Amino acid sequence: MLVLGFESSCDETGVALYDTERGLLAHALYSQVEMHAEYGGVVPELASRDHIRRALPLTEIVLKNADKTLKDIDGIAYTQGPGLAGALLVGTSIAQSLAFALNVPSVAVHHLEGHLLAPLLEENPPEFPFVALLVSGGHSQLMCVEGIGEYTLLGDTLDDAAGEAFDKTAKLLGLGYPGGPALAKLADSKHAERGKTHFKLPRPMLNSGDLNFSFSGLKTAVLTMVNNNSPLTDDVRADIAWEFQEAVTEILTVKCMSALRETGLDNLIVSGGVGANSRLRTRLNAATKRKMCKVSYPRLEFCTDNGAMIAFAGAMRLRVKINKNQDYSFGVKPRWDLAELTKP
Repeated sequence: MLVLGFESSCDETGVALYDTERGLLAHALYSQVEMHAEYGGVVPELASRDHIRRALPLTEIVLKNADKTLKDIDGIAYTQGPGLAGALLVGTSIAQSLAFALNVPSVAVHHLEGHLLAPLLEENPPEFPFVALLVSGGHSQLMCVEGIGEYTLLGDTLDDAAGEAFDKTAKLLGLGYPGGPALAKLADSKHAERGKTHFKLPRPMLNSGDLNFSFSGLKTAVLTMVNNNSPLTDDVRADIAWEFQEAVTEILTVKCMSALRETGLDNLIVSGGVGANSRLRTRLNAATKRKMCKVSYPRLEFCTDNGAMIAFAGAMRLRVKINKNQDYSFGVKPRWDLAELTKP
């Protein structure tokens, strides 16, 4: 089955072709980062308009690279939510229109399920069941994954997610947009020559006894630290960035290991934008090795939003069940709880 996938939940337009027999055939992505950087964050209306401009040209590129035509497509997958309503409507309307015109089945994909299953695109994919750390955008969650659509929430963020805390802290330090990667780059650039910093930030809920997260207080602690050390020198800014990254990655690592211990599983996967953080990967690699566990990640280009994960997730669902009474009407779900998903 050849599935065309569309991702347009926020500020990246992704299109991909996934074949259930041959794997990922082609994918293309356009990032709006440069456009939104001027405003210091995502402008929803601009994001929606840009998705309209990019979706069909990217589709043509993907089909050409895979040496396929629209007539070869057996199904279409699209991100229905969560995300920005206007941006989601672009991908959803294009996907449903194409599915109707081609008379092929379509499937709505949960954006986080796409991230959750992204590591399965790799050559040596993890096997079910596994514990998943989802650190994407406004989400920081630990899930127990038994199979497609079989997700049990183990822990969630009570306020800011890790990615939000990275972005907000970067803004406090005067770094550019997107803030998370800029902060990580600053922290990593000074790590080798700096050694230990004299700054110390709290580790919220590190010993809470559960698997929940809280990063809002950490961001507030950074604000206090910035105010107490203004004007910031380059070295102080780098020290704060390094200590912040240490705090977040320590919390995420400890919670992941606790989740493995509580579930009795020995397989961990990490997905989402923060999953690309090199310091987090280093800590998780070391921690899982000590406990004789395995950790898997998607390749770096599939940590952030992309069409490949949507095409794959849609293919997994269409392969199991195709709705013979296909409804080509469409709507979006800007807020959509992953726990609402069921087995296909």
